[in-house]
Amino acid sequence: MSLFEDILKARGLTGEARDAFLNPSYDAKHDPFLLPDMAAAVDRLEAALSSQEKIVIYGDYDIDGLTATTVLLDAFESFGFQDVEAFIPNRFVEGYGMTVDAVERIADMGATLIVTVDCGSLSEKEIVRANELGMGVIVTDHHNVAPVQPPAVAVINPKRLLADHPDEYEGYLLKAGSSQVGTLYPFLDLPGVGVAFKLVQALQTRLPGLPDGQEKWLLDLVALGTVCDVVTLADENRANVFWGLKVLARTRRPGLKALMAVADVDPEKVNARSLGFALGPRMNAAGRLETATYALDMLRASDGMRALDFAQRLDVMNTTRRSEQDKIFKAAIVQAERYEKDNVLVVSSTGWNHGIIGIVAAKLLEKYGKPTFVLEEIGEEAKGSARSYGDFSAADAIRASDDIIIKGGGHKLAAGVTLATANIDAFRRRVNDFYRDQKLENQRLLLLPKAEVTTSFAEVTEELVGLLATLEPFGNGNPQPVLKSENLLVMNKRRMGAESQHVKLELRDENGVKLQLLAFSAPEHFFAEPGEYVTAWYQPDINEWNGRRTVEGRLLHLETA
Repeated sequence: MSLFEDILKARGLTGEARDAFLNPSYDAKHDPFLLPDMAAAVDRLEAALSSQEKIVIYGDYDIDGLTATTVLLDAFESFGFQDVEAFIPNRFVEGYGMTVDAVERIADMGATLIVTVDCGSLSEKEIVRANELGMGVIVTDHHNVAPVQPPAVAVINPKRLLADHPDEYEGYLLKAGSSQVGTLYPFLDLPGVGVAFKLVQALQTRLPGLPDGQEKWLLDLVALGTVCDVVTLADENRANVFWGLKVLARTRRPGLKALMAVADVDPEKVNARSLGFALGPRMNAAGRLETATYALDMLRASDGMRALDFAQRLDVMNTTRRSEQDKIFKAAIVQAERYEKDNVLVVSSTGWNHGIIGIVAAKLLEKYGKPTFVLEEIGEEAKGSARSYGDFSAADAIRASDDIIIKGGGHKLAAGVTLATANIDAFRRRVNDFYRDQKLENQRLLLLPKAEVTTSFAEVTEELVGLLATLEPFGNGNPQPVLKSENLLVMNKRRMGAESQHVKLELRDENGVKLQLLAFSAPEHFFAEPGEYVTAWYQPDINEWNGRRTVEGRLLHLETA
């Protein structure tokens, strides 16, 4: 059996599962009407079309919300809706999700129907206010749900099924032996853009204007939102991203063409990493620094030069974002050192842009191996972002602090919170108490890479790298494979970078085969000396330089013998 087949076997991909994974079928998509309230939403939109009501798409300022908004704007135009606008909240004015003030402003726009994307499931009072003002609300969302649904026309959220039928699902997938096969939606980890796309598929069954198959041109947006929202790349998500990347390579959108150009992404080589590390950060920079409307305008631009102008503006913003992020990160490290005994880091300061602190929280988690909350103090109020890993749920920790916060919520691994500045110390104690109450063990081991196979360098070939590429798109739930090689002799060590923070090691295995492994911003123990023996965990890739192609590896973890 080849090394590639060993990797597939380690992932449980054999037989039919192997073929289905390597060749994701878009046509295997699930019936959208199995999602809660989908029929009610379609009925209401059909009525809105017949009388050409004014509809406002209430989006969100992250990429999931922006792509979902664009999906509905494009699709509604195809279906013949003539009076549709988007409302994207400003992170620094409205904050996340629906607000009563925004609802009232939308009413002043003359809307009679609001369709939310990527928000709304917990917006009870906002939806009540919309109803009072004569507006119906259709919620499309994928975040946490309330025990009792808000008074909307429809709340289309796959997580409702998990709340109502917890024993029928395992890892967001309907159990194979479930008696509810055919009556419950089979996969619950759709992103916001994925839920919006299901609404489009449902509308296609009732409305003319977007013939079956033409909705595939929306998959470039679906792929972008899915990857950047870090949902599980399994089932429908995998198929949507797999085919969406192919659509993106030939996208009709001037905005995405321009964004790939300024980000130096070759459309023919675009992959999930391109979305997560090149396109995504540039789009998010707009909402983090000013307003996400710039990113929406780029996605919607029909003129190439106008699209390029927006894309270049996003590129400049992203450079500014990185600079601000570095300053905050360095200041946060100084503060984090004071709480080195805490299992959960909570750091805060004035002047920390709360559009950026989520990234800083992720970097602190990576550095210290601890769930992290980073807060910006804004007078008497503080707003923060959390990042977590393993078995510690940031969202549950926030809920355990309900009595000392103003509001908060999100996912297990990423969440947001607002609280009185005076309560920050109490919040720090509460989330650390919550961590201890969970009696979690060996959490930091979960951050170490898991190798699926142990191999010699002789098997790490260009052919293997090509085969591994067939497992794309990589991401949450489908990580890039990690190889492990043991008893390696360090032949050479090269420090790189302005601060010598990167390292390239030349290693030789027991058979005399050599391989170079590179680590960026490497921890000190990665700088092994020539003559030492080590065990390495790494991901192989192709390095192209001056027309030469060589197999190298990205070093993930190193242990000395």
